[in-house]
Amino acid sequence: MQRLTLDGGIPDNLKGSIVALGNFDGFHLGHQAVVGRAVSRAFHERRPAIVATFEPHPVRFFKPDVPPFRLTTLDQREQLFGHAGADAMLVFEFGEKLRETSAEEFVSRLLAGKIGAAGVVTGDDFSFGKRRLGNVETLRTLGAYSGIIAEAVDAVVVDGERVSSGRIRDALIAGDIGHATHLLSRDFAIEGVVQKGDQRGRELGYPTANLSLNDYQRPKYGIYAVRVTLEDGSEHPGVASLGVRPTFHPPQELLEAHLFDFDGDLYGQRIEVALHAYIREEKRFEDVETLIAHMREDETAARKLLALT
Repeated sequence: MQRLTLDGGIPDNLKGSIVALGNFDGFHLGHQAVVGRAVSRAFHERRPAIVATFEPHPVRFFKPDVPPFRLTTLDQREQLFGHAGADAMLVFEFGEKLRETSAEEFVSRLLAGKIGAAGVVTGDDFSFGKRRLGNVETLRTLGAYSGIIAEAVDAVVVDGERVSSGRIRDALIAGDIGHATHLLSRDFAIEGVVQKGDQRGRELGYPTANLSLNDYQRPKYGIYAVRVTLEDGSEHPGVASLGVRPTFHPPQELLEAHLFDFDGDLYGQRIEVALHAYIREEKRFEDVETLIAHMREDETAARKLLALT
């Protein structure tokens, strides 16, 4: 799996590719349908498959002060695209230059010229080009002039509604982790480098790996049953607190994951914490003894939810 940029150029062996084009934040069921179609076309036409995404997200470019909303990092998307069968990920840098690129120029200069695409697959609501004047019909028409066969994949519908990143964000905010998992086809996962904390968890008998939430969408604060993947690829069940730790001062927003039956130093490791189930809201406790008692109850609940007992 290669990571490409327009400035870095497209290797000759990836020219003539089928390109899946979209934001793909979250890589949910709808995104998977688009990429799956591109990979299938590439296989049958004996061409490489490239998934093109945008970084930063256009919303972040146009509204820099918007609260955190991302469902996946670029690294997570690269891994997910690779698992879906793509040969490479192409990252479009979304800035002033790309914003001012017309739909005609996007197709002729970028897709046909720089990328050398033979085909493009998008979702049925895809828009592109300056002032978002290009749509799937524009892409088909302009693509035909440049020798690109473009097609759009219909929306994936679950429970009578279109699957979207917005629906997943709403589910996470509500603490409806099961619904988010259903739409994503996997647990929502937060990736980051383990940072040194105040070691309160260790003092309480529950050492934790602490992550900053960075630009991720904030799920509902509370206690979660989790699965943690380490740098070596091993997966470990656990329980995590996501929130501001109201019992301690000053409040500090963190994801603190305790791995069951694990003894090791994780500081500085890049790990991924997948939220499997919501257990309860975070609470402020009057004393440490009460807090520890609830932590034991949370561990028992998490083990049951993870089918460990």
